[in-house]
Amino acid sequence: MSEIFTGNFTQQEPIPEEGIEAAVAVMRHGRIHRYNLSKGEEGEAALLEQEFAAQIGAKYVLAVASGGAAMTTALRAAGVRPGDKVLSNAFTLAPVPGAIAAVGAVPVYVGVAEDLTIDLDDLEAKAGEASYLLLSHMRGHICDMDRLMAICDAAGIKVIEDCAHTMGAAWNGVPSGRFGIAGCYSCQTYKHVNSGEGGFLVTDDADLAARAIILSGSYMLYERHLAAPPPEAFEKVKYETPNISSRMDNLRAAILRPQLRQLDVNVDRWNDRYRTLEAGLDGTPGLTLIQRPEKERFVGSSFQFLLLDWAPARVKEVVERCLARGVELKWFGEPEPKGFTSRYDSWRYAPSEPMHKTDRILAGIVDMRVPLTFSVEDCQLIARIIRAEVGAVYQAA
Repeated sequence: MSEIFTGNFTQQEPIPEEGIEAAVAVMRHGRIHRYNLSKGEEGEAALLEQEFAAQIGAKYVLAVASGGAAMTTALRAAGVRPGDKVLSNAFTLAPVPGAIAAVGAVPVYVGVAEDLTIDLDDLEAKAGEASYLLLSHMRGHICDMDRLMAICDAAGIKVIEDCAHTMGAAWNGVPSGRFGIAGCYSCQTYKHVNSGEGGFLVTDDADLAARAIILSGSYMLYERHLAAPPPEAFEKVKYETPNISSRMDNLRAAILRPQLRQLDVNVDRWNDRYRTLEAGLDGTPGLTLIQRPEKERFVGSSFQFLLLDWAPARVKEVVERCLARGVELKWFGEPEPKGFTSRYDSWRYAPSEPMHKTDRILAGIVDMRVPLTFSVEDCQLIARIIRAEVGAVYQAA
């Protein structure tokens, strides 16, 4: 009889008790708005920013309402204006081009390589087309950041990193989000810390940080931030920067603080599960695993493999057969957007030219969440199911 997996691919671990207690305390005193503080109180949001700044090694941190808000705020604070072109990954999720469109700018898509990172050859070819790159470390895959920064520095391109899938990751010992002028992180439920929604913007640039804090809706209360530039950094920008109200509140911050303290431990737990899946699928005929570079410290909160050059009907059959056995896979070759999954040619507010090399790779990407509610034994079972169903379809071709 065929094995069946009965786990839930969207079930996250509970919020730590410390976070629940802190959240209840916020609800009891009622000061949920980040600037609604009692005398001498620093506030959960300000403390969260201070703690993340120390953890990530950044001078300045701003907590906002979502990862998308972090990217939009970073772009606007960095000087991106309506009509500007912004380079970005063709392989990403909709909030990334959405952030570019939200400031009236125009995405210029850069292709994807077979290791699922941005195609650095294509980036080099397009480097003269824009002054900004919104780099998505899509699904936790980090490119050769040394080469990427060399390309961008040579072309005068300012880099903003989308680290929604790489909080806790690093390249050659440098934390993800610390290469460009700003890094943006998500605290949405399926990310590495969970407040339902939420995000961070990190930077060492005092002017960018001051503009971002005003943009987020600080009014003239910016001195209540603990991970902000000094007051003089705000003197000019406070008069010319609009308020777009995208603050994080004290309730979400209270939930997040203990999770950040557990992040390094959870990275190791995710990677144990990722390596288990990888070992279980190694050598499967027709299936290509993604090679992880030695310089990359990744977070295996999701897992991808390629069915390169398979007919669409066969890939779809693999997905359906696995689902029948309880394993939920997402396929980036779907012709229409589905759930969270969409492609660069789906975002018609930002017209694009066909990218044949990228289309070939997107057509073969199969994607799966790996929540920490799965055990290592669960991952062994999942790998057996995928291996069997890929093998069955491959042999029948």
